[in-house]
Amino acid sequence: MSGRQYALAQRISGVALAVFLPVHFWALGRALEGEAALQSFLRWTEQPLVKASEWAIVLALAVHFFGGVRILMVEFLPWRDWLKNLGAVSVCAAPALGLLFALASGAHAQAWPQKPVKFIVPFPPGGATDVSARLLAQRLQEIWGQTIVIENRGGAAGGVGAAEAARAAPDGYTLFFPSGSVMTANQHIYPKLNYDPEKDFVPVTKVVMGPQVLVVPANSPYRTVKDLIDAAKAQPGKFTFGHAGIGSQVHLAAENFVNAAGIDAVQVPYKGEAPALTGLVAGETTFMLANVAAAVGHVNAGRLRALGVTSRTEFGALPGVPPIAKTLPGFENVGWFGIVAPAGTPREIVQKVYQDTKKALETTELKARFYVQGLIPVGNSPEEMAREMREESRLWARVVRERRIEVK
Repeated sequence: MSGRQYALAQRISGVALAVFLPVHFWALGRALEGEAALQSFLRWTEQPLVKASEWAIVLALAVHFFGGVRILMVEFLPWRDWLKNLGAVSVCAAPALGLLFALASGAHAQAWPQKPVKFIVPFPPGGATDVSARLLAQRLQEIWGQTIVIENRGGAAGGVGAAEAARAAPDGYTLFFPSGSVMTANQHIYPKLNYDPEKDFVPVTKVVMGPQVLVVPANSPYRTVKDLIDAAKAQPGKFTFGHAGIGSQVHLAAENFVNAAGIDAVQVPYKGEAPALTGLVAGETTFMLANVAAAVGHVNAGRLRALGVTSRTEFGALPGVPPIAKTLPGFENVGWFGIVAPAGTPREIVQKVYQDTKKALETTELKARFYVQGLIPVGNSPEEMAREMREESRLWARVVRERRIEVK
């Protein structure tokens, strides 16, 4: 390309930029006028193709910059046509403007959080999911300097809260704190979910994990796992077990136990783990596989008797309670609770929540508080959480199919 042709190309591109950039920034200004419009704009900028295009434009404009300098030095004279001047100025200014646009979403994430953050917990207060969320929130409030509001939305084994979280604006100010089953098992149990665990959320981090405990009322005649199994086998269909809803973490743990023990027991769904435990204390059901974090208070207070834990070895929060595996060799069941965010949440915010959660979980005080509740801190990366969720989803798909667990 000759110098004259190159100069002409520079002028044409400059004029195009002079038309494009004012329109572009006018649109951005309109987006900033309302919260909904802004969130829509930010979601658009987070698309991989858009991000790639932004940086491609920056690179192209940087190349044009050198040509623009040449035009300004050699050809920019007062009596030149005003259109050429406008084009040259645009060529020189565009790299900086393009770079500013490309970094806009990053700057937005760095400023987060500037107001209270909400954790949606898909179960009523008092359950293990709720306990975990509240313990973590206390520490994150100190790190972020912002209030964290816990909003309990129970129902449909976590589905009600999940659907609400899926519809939230993807700005980091609404985060979802589910148990593992809400993200990996419900889709195999409920024929029509009003949320999609894979499409509606992005993983952030697993916060804690822990076993369940087999508990019976304090006045129950059964004092060991073997006692309970032998009695259940002698009375098929007479024993009942409560849980937090079909497909909930404690429901699946109980199904695993019933299957491994070879007994016939009737499930009784409640609207959350805490109500199920209250029902067990009152003698409404025979036994329950509850998360240690939710049951330990009842056990320590003498309202429930712990027969066995679902970990392979004894668990520190319940000293002296043997593993169920001593009676049913190989039996093990572990649950988890973590954080996911609505799809479209900027990656910078996802990373910040992950890093700050990991930092919180590394503190001696929070570790100790979780251990007392029978929970083990995790704090894995978003990528690790995504991989483990996929593997767990395949596992529950098989269990649900074999146990014929379904909602009719």
